Amino acid sequence: MSRAIDGSKRKNHRKKILKLAKGYWGRRGTNYKTAKDAVAKSLTYAYRDRKDRKGDFRRLWIVRINAACREQGLTYSRLIAGMSKAGIIIDRKALAWLATEDASAFKAVVDRVKAALGA
Repeated sequence: MSRAIDGSKRKNHRKKILKLAKGYWGRRGTNYKTAKDAVAKSLTYAYRDRKDRKGDFRRLWIVRINAACREQGLTYSRLIAGMSKAGIIIDRKALAWLATEDASAFKAVVDRVKAALGA
């Protein structure tokens, strides 16, 4: 019986790896041996960074909220503490949106927080 040397499964697998490596620099995009390593590493980074993206956005929202708070004469930590005292339940994503897009609504939230804090 003849031996299959370069079957379709092998070709398809190599084609899949090279397709994933399309656009990589130098041999990493054209040579299977190097593309295989590059794709494995990139998939690892993609998995890790999908998790990190949540924290990145949270940090961005906190920076935006803090900047808007300080214009109103309050710090971020005091705002969050005052919101829990005032019973205001708005997540950081919505607060950051208010701070950048709807300044009057954000000011109303800050005023209620200040009243709750007794400042």
